Amino acid sequence: MTVSPPPLPANRRRIGSDGAGVIFSLSAYGLWGVLPLYFVLLAPSGPWEVVAWRVLLSLVFCALLLTVARGWGRFLAVLRSPRLALTMGVAGLLIYVNWQTFLAAALTEHVIEASLGYFINPIMTVLLAVLVLHERLRPLQWTAIGLALLAVVVIVVGYGAVPWYALILSISFGVYGLVKKKTGADVDAVSGLALETLWLVPVAAVQLAIVASTTGVTMGTAGPLHTVLLLSAGVVTAVPLLLFAAGARRVSLTTVGLLQFIAPILQFVIGAAVLHEPMPLERWIGFAIVWLALAVLTADQVRHARRPRPPVPLA
Repeated sequence: MTVSPPPLPANRRRIGSDGAGVIFSLSAYGLWGVLPLYFVLLAPSGPWEVVAWRVLLSLVFCALLLTVARGWGRFLAVLRSPRLALTMGVAGLLIYVNWQTFLAAALTEHVIEASLGYFINPIMTVLLAVLVLHERLRPLQWTAIGLALLAVVVIVVGYGAVPWYALILSISFGVYGLVKKKTGADVDAVSGLALETLWLVPVAAVQLAIVASTTGVTMGTAGPLHTVLLLSAGVVTAVPLLLFAAGARRVSLTTVGLLQFIAPILQFVIGAAVLHEPMPLERWIGFAIVWLALAVLTADQVRHARRPRPPVPLA
């Protein structure tokens, strides 16, 4: 009787996959981090027009990807499932709110506040796990949530304004991630994004009609470079989402949790150092408390991930 060699350890089998996953995730968060600079270059286009073009051109880009990758069968299978189709509609509505809010923040000199929303997002995800999935939190996770709430209170009281952009961004993207998590095994990345944007086509068409009748559509009216940049909105929107989906499948949740801070850090640096947005003392104190909360949450995640798991009993 021949004896087959033992299988490779799990950590050796995943080295290549983990490396590719880290690269994909780094690329996604890096692109999201520098998006404010891209949107600033789109002036004089307003946020309503830009989001409309993002929806329409993302759908065109996804259609090209489905054609090249022969993915129309998977897309139609999702479309024929009422549950999945309606769930993607909910996801599309959430990502629309996120896009519109982020565009409004980037084009009205609120990039730092937008970065605060994505700093809070991991804590919002943990809070949603309690409220929606009824998960039990560990003490350090409750500490991180308490610190995040304290940070918002400090900013509201000290700065004199509610950080609406930050709150809407963190809530919309947190719930969007929850919806995508529930359908991740049934819907591939390209089909999901294509169906999300397909649901938003009527909204985008109405927005463009309103813009055309009020301020006027800027596509093709502000020079060749502006036209090329605006036509790239679909690629700029879809590529980070697809890179994120590819990376999330290859690395652990802890790794994704650590890498996701890259985007808000880049946005914060761009807002403060490049766009010269104000950072009074009250904001520094609020951000410092948020960063402390994230440090506590990250330490808890790393410690929990390293905890040895109980052995699986043999049959």
